Amino acid sequence: MSKVIANMSMSLDGFVADPSDGIDDLLGWAVTGDVEVPSANPGFTFRMSAPSAEVMREAVANVGAVVGGRRYFDLASGWGGTHPMGTTFIVTHSVPDGWPRPGSSISFVTDGVESAMRQAKEAAGDKWVAVATPDLVRQCLNLGLLDEIAVDLVPIVLGAGVPFFTNLKETPVQLDGPIVVEGTGVTHLKYRVRT
Repeated sequence: MSKVIANMSMSLDGFVADPSDGIDDLLGWAVTGDVEVPSANPGFTFRMSAPSAEVMREAVANVGAVVGGRRYFDLASGWGGTHPMGTTFIVTHSVPDGWPRPGSSISFVTDGVESAMRQAKEAAGDKWVAVATPDLVRQCLNLGLLDEIAVDLVPIVLGAGVPFFTNLKETPVQLDGPIVVEGTGVTHLKYRVRT
């Protein structure tokens, strides 16, 4: 059965994007290092420190599907049709014009997060399902659908922006861990969600 993980880069003060939805300050660790890690998108390769590369290789090898929201898709301009992690399900109220596209690994789900998670788990098989946006992470936590939370903690204080965790129905959410890997410009933290 698929493990469901949430994984995002986050500032020390809990933001996953700046007030303008910018993520460059949070993702520098993934694109400026010496070690290359190929992605599912042939036009994009990760570049990072050796410890971070080990974490990324594990994710690339084990993530079988990604679930994200429409804003995530729009901000990334649809990744040119292929998300760096491969098969992707976008939760949206309406399918964007010109989509779906032939040869694309992106599907659109218009009947909610639970449907998207079912479809992603089916597509992933025994591999992981990665939840890639804070609103969907919140919904999955509220629905009890999340198994792990991975935070790529970046040493920056943004002061404002898009928070990773907000508007949870039932708190506190108890976690076990962390597993810690220290990279260059990032500390990778992985926690198991208690059930």
